[in-house]
Amino acid sequence: MKKLALAAVLSVAATNAFAGSMAEPMVEPVIIEQETAGSDGGWIIPVLLLALVGVAAAS
Repeated sequence: MKKLALAAVLSVAATNAFAGSMAEPMVEPVIIEQETAGSDGGWIIPVLLLALVGVAAAS
């Protein structure tokens, strides 16, 4: 029983030790997008929604 427990402990330790590889990790570059401050203020979608509500209310 002691040999079985020892074998289990060694196998767990060996799998953790050899889980990685010697290759360098591949790191993707971080891209930060900045929004430009415009004067439009996103008014197109609310106007379209208001028009759709007006059409729905008229019919």
